[in-house]
Amino acid sequence: MIPVSEPWVDEKEIEFVLSCLKTGWISSAGQFIEQFEAEWASYCGMQYGVAVCNGTVALEAALRVLDLAPGDEVIMPSFTIISCALAVVEAGATPVLVDCDPQTWCMDVEQVKAKIGPRTKAIMPVHIYGHPVDMDPLLELAEQHGLVIIEDAAEVHGAEYKGRKCGGMGDLSCFSFYANKIITTGEGGMILTSDGRLAARLREERNLAFQKERRFFHTQLGHNYRMTNIQAAIGVAQLGRIEEHVARKRWMAGAYTERLHHLDGLQLPVEKSWAKNVYWMYGVVLSEALGMDAAQAAERLRAEGIETRPFFLGMHEQPVFHQMGLFIGESYPVTERIARQGFYLPSGLTLTAEQVETVCEKLKGILK
Repeated sequence: MIPVSEPWVDEKEIEFVLSCLKTGWISSAGQFIEQFEAEWASYCGMQYGVAVCNGTVALEAALRVLDLAPGDEVIMPSFTIISCALAVVEAGATPVLVDCDPQTWCMDVEQVKAKIGPRTKAIMPVHIYGHPVDMDPLLELAEQHGLVIIEDAAEVHGAEYKGRKCGGMGDLSCFSFYANKIITTGEGGMILTSDGRLAARLREERNLAFQKERRFFHTQLGHNYRMTNIQAAIGVAQLGRIEEHVARKRWMAGAYTERLHHLDGLQLPVEKSWAKNVYWMYGVVLSEALGMDAAQAAERLRAEGIETRPFFLGMHEQPVFHQMGLFIGESYPVTERIARQGFYLPSGLTLTAEQVETVCEKLKGILK
């Protein structure tokens, strides 16, 4: 079986983790945490980094420090992972959805303006599968209406928008360092900001809102969202070769595109002129004319020894949100189509040229 993704772990990760074990700094304090926070923030062009235990809680913490009230609204794409909508709901606010762009699969920025209302407080652009959102129109809307931008940059480590690093354009930006990400800590996440007040709030939020002056005295509720020094040690090692990781992802995408671009009925990833796509996952969308949906294609490829993953199912089609009275009767046609017809091919950093060739030949075979 060719796996959909495997992490690339090298000797430096082992060296740094052993350092943690030998010195006893294995929990939520230690030099690697501060180093990882500072270096990742600097790489993305932000001032402060706050490391947390995963990408979902990065989003949750970012929403919590905005002090949203019931009825406040956050505009976000329907085509994303449930963590985004979960964070909004957990903060007591209401997610408001837009469809995605049919080429980039990122949020359709043209639809955002129409969704802004008197209760809108924030916009959450989600960079999808390695391609950036068209950020300038959103940044302009945010400035005009006094809105906060919360960038979900979990899938775009190293990607760029008009020369700016993704995760370096919002008021807050959130990252995941899960095992399939371009930079991994196994599990892990981080929030970046250039607002010192928000950074201080985030550090309180991740650490049970302990007070500096009186540790077990609480004036507000926080959570245990801490990253361990061991995780951060892996992250520091990974960050040291991020450009190599990104180059390998872009090589992988080029190899796939070279072999698949001539096939009818198969939509491949794009790279807009204003973007640097890092192809976190190499997604494809099948034409309905092929008489096959993504689930059927995945089943046939699995029988041939190829592991895949389906695209996201839109938030507006999630039963759990319907039970809460959200998104009932809403329709987002692009999201609905690619959710049924889209899937991504093996895209890990350990993927070899021979494996790319095998995947392409097997895919061509099932399309016939």
